[in-house]
Amino acid sequence: MGETRVDLLHLLEDLRDAYTGSLEETILTEIVANSLDSGARRIELATDASSATLTIVDDGCGMKRAELRRYHDVAASTKTRGQGIGFAGVGIKLALLICERVYTESRRGKVHVATRWHLANRHRAPWNWVSAEGLVAERGTAVQLKLTNALSPLLDTGFLEASLRRHYLPLFDSSFQPLLREHYPHGVQMIVNGGPLESARRAVRQEARLEIRIGRKRKPSALGYLLRDSLPLAEDERGIAISTLGKVIRRGWDWLGITPATPDLIGGVIEFPALAECLTLNKADFIRSGPRGMTYLGCRKALQEAISRQLGEWGDSRDVAAETRRRAARPVERDLERVLIELADDYPLIGTLVERRAGGQRRLPIGERAVIAESRGLVATALALSQQEKNGESPPARTALGEGEEALEDEGMSGPPEKPSSESAPFGSGISLPGSQGPRRPGRYGLTIQFETRTDSHDLARLVESTIWVNDSHPAFRRAVASRSEGYHLALAVAMALAPLAIEPAQQHSFVNAFLVLWGGAVENGNRGNRTRVR
Repeated sequence: MGETRVDLLHLLEDLRDAYTGSLEETILTEIVANSLDSGARRIELATDASSATLTIVDDGCGMKRAELRRYHDVAASTKTRGQGIGFAGVGIKLALLICERVYTESRRGKVHVATRWHLANRHRAPWNWVSAEGLVAERGTAVQLKLTNALSPLLDTGFLEASLRRHYLPLFDSSFQPLLREHYPHGVQMIVNGGPLESARRAVRQEARLEIRIGRKRKPSALGYLLRDSLPLAEDERGIAISTLGKVIRRGWDWLGITPATPDLIGGVIEFPALAECLTLNKADFIRSGPRGMTYLGCRKALQEAISRQLGEWGDSRDVAAETRRRAARPVERDLERVLIELADDYPLIGTLVERRAGGQRRLPIGERAVIAESRGLVATALALSQQEKNGESPPARTALGEGEEALEDEGMSGPPEKPSSESAPFGSGISLPGSQGPRRPGRYGLTIQFETRTDSHDLARLVESTIWVNDSHPAFRRAVASRSEGYHLALAVAMALAPLAIEPAQQHSFVNAFLVLWGGAVENGNRGNRTRVR
């Protein structure tokens, strides 16, 4: 009889590679995430360099005996997707890679159980029931890691504090409590080697509070702030950090699709609890397809509008030169739509960028003039679809992003939408997403061409999310501007940025040739008629 065998060590190593940070940082943040998902109010971390152990104790709901047994299964989880930030106890499982043993003790009511676990070889990770050592007083769970490396960063107090502040920053800032109180009604206190972690935000020159409301809700859907200083911020403070349920998921400017004039001087954090249901399996990114993808894109658009507005008030938005470059890019964007539709049949991966409509009609949704009302309708519709999916209901046949009135009805609203305000909100006031009169059009999310300054790179452009970022510090770009040939340079930069997505590296030259031939034909013909495809 055949037997299915699993290379457990290889599986754990692949799981480790799914995270962008170091292994020690991943283990720490995932164990803490599981504590938060259990409803913990207090999380204590203690290190012992003499025995090379790290002990993490929480006062959460604890586990029953059957739950602790399942806890040792690699693919088992009792969690409901979208209601937490942990990932099936993955922190404990990854700890097997760097620990001699993992001791787990849990207490719920009269049930007080404990196990000891270790990785014996590539195929076996045995565990056994042991007597509880009394690390948990009344209720909760304790995890003790016996590390193989006596110099592991997990034994360093500074590393623990810095990692927790970086990954769970909103939990240390009281300004986020109005939004997080629903999930952590009693707050969360973290203690490292007897010292509680407090907020340590340094003073900066300017700070602006942001409140983002979806639909007509009085309660903000997202809270946060932007910081602007006269000196460059630290590397891990630059850009916008987006968090959900207190855990920072992404940081920087690339994911947001916005780059201010001085990106190294501006940072900020925004908490968006609704994005918890959009998290990928490793909780390190967001899903971009289906109802959850619609929610993410809608929330991202709302963030773009609020942040762009504040950057404009600071005078840190795109300058006149940047607007001139954008005008030069618009014709290329129009030609890009035609070219990629033609290339979609020959290069299937390019077809993922092309929207297919009923009847076989195709178009490329170039994202440019999306308005606030579109975001409001988009987010409301996406949230309604996600709720229907949770309830086990079938989604409605009409799920276009522009069904603004239907989205309002799903939110329990009726009547005509509010008229948008033409006045800017005062500094520090809440940013609301108002409605608009008349029919709503679908929000357009797709490829756009933006510009950035990357003096340390020789790439003409790069593709990030749904934006092609053209390097305006490249010598070739400067020469193109001087010779008034920006159009050709942009076309070549776009082709080279899309080539790694479209085809294997050895054949990227053929893709660039095909792209330029069709781009030239689009300029010559100036219409949407059929053109000969290039293979």
